[in-house]
Amino acid sequence: MRILLQQIESGLYFKGLDVWTRDADEGMDFLSSTKAIEFCIANKIGGVQIVLKFEQHLYDIVLPMVTDRRYHGSRNAPAP
Repeated sequence: MRILLQQIESGLYFKGLDVWTRDADEGMDFLSSTKAIEFCIANKIGGVQIVLKFEQHLYDIVLPMVTDRRYHGSRNAPAP
């Protein structure tokens, strides 16, 4: 299983600061959902959700992420 951040509006996956990709395989894999949340808070990344990606995409799980309002929208992905 991989733990990814996905921009809600565009569907892009987080690859690096200010770098987003359409390909989930290129997305940064966080070792835990806690690490992903802490990363978003530390880097003021909002408008994202956590995606638990499994080998069989049928089992993928999307988790909404709510952070403190002051962090929303600071580093959202660019429009596709």
